[in-house]
Amino acid sequence: MNLREATLQPVDAQAILPDCGPSLAERTARMAAAAASEAETVDRDACFPRKAFDAAREQKLLGAMIPVEFGGLGASIYDITDVCYTLGRACASTAMIYAMHQTKVACIVRHGHGIPWMETMMRRVGRDQWLVASSTTEGQNGGNIRSSAAAVGHAGDMISLSRDATVISYGAEADGLVTIARRANDAASSDQVLLALAKDDYSLKRTLGWETLGMRGTCSVGFELKVDCPDDRIFPESYDKIHAQTMTPFAHLTWSSAWAGIAAAAVERAQAFIRKAARASGGQMPPAAAHFTQAKISLAKLRAVIAANMDLFAHAEHDERALGSLDFQSSITLLKVQASELAVETVMHAMRATGLSGYRNDGEFTMGRHLRDVLSSPIMINNDRILANAATSTLMSGVPASLRDQ
Repeated sequence: MNLREATLQPVDAQAILPDCGPSLAERTARMAAAAASEAETVDRDACFPRKAFDAAREQKLLGAMIPVEFGGLGASIYDITDVCYTLGRACASTAMIYAMHQTKVACIVRHGHGIPWMETMMRRVGRDQWLVASSTTEGQNGGNIRSSAAAVGHAGDMISLSRDATVISYGAEADGLVTIARRANDAASSDQVLLALAKDDYSLKRTLGWETLGMRGTCSVGFELKVDCPDDRIFPESYDKIHAQTMTPFAHLTWSSAWAGIAAAAVERAQAFIRKAARASGGQMPPAAAHFTQAKISLAKLRAVIAANMDLFAHAEHDERALGSLDFQSSITLLKVQASELAVETVMHAMRATGLSGYRNDGEFTMGRHLRDVLSSPIMINNDRILANAATSTLMSGVPASLRDQ
């Protein structure tokens, strides 16, 4: 079962493909199989999931969201989140890298039409299967991506930028980069622009390592980022608009789908354990079987909240007023909090259902990797920061008068 089965308006993934080749589901299954085959190694060695992304390039999945006219598959948000969910069931690091890549691609697609450099980027992602990284975390700001310290320097038609990028996931493996900066040296920290860069436009000098509890294969090390390139790498639209209309919705929907995939994999293992234990005891349920029921309930809630927000976004996708509304922004922002907490809750229930068999790292029902990976979700752009920032907007937002009100 995938995320689309819980939505109100499913799409036909086969219909979007520009030829009679494999369906999007078939392409995704091939990438997921490659991801699963190396998931333990990626986690143990904290190495980039190379087999998975070799398969992604072979299956043209890096350009899935690129419009067909630019060499992509023209996939929708429903399709992309399904891919993230499927990959999350196989390898969390692979799923999160794919989610971050597609979020940056969405910014280029949705805000780059008619701009020569941005259309070139679309063609490189669609035709050449470029992997695009993200640099939004900076210095002491942490995950506060609506405030930048580094500023763009301007000299004629060239720009420069020096940024203390404390986290750039898979930065060393990427073919390009999307980053945020202050518009100019005299601009306020919130007066930001978004840049889309090719690898030749910047240099990276490693400053921090990545020895973490989970999501080890994202290789989210720190770099000193230096940019020197033409000024057409800057999106004409201000970042606040891109952030509200594209960056936040796509990030929260794709991340949540990846976390839901991790949770689903844990529930699947718990189910297999309960079935085996029941067969061995003549049909008697093991003591912690109730936790499996709780895991199923939590997973259903998680999938439902993602599906509801996905429908909200799909219905408002091309309506700037609707995307900027207080209700939509509150909902899509808080999705990240809800989904991350539910994902952790689901995996914990699944582990408790399996008891020692899930706690062990050397058995068929082990959930150590799933738990360690999913624990990253509440601290990736910390939930406490989101809740504190959302306090005013949620106070101003109305309370629904009926069950059918959005």
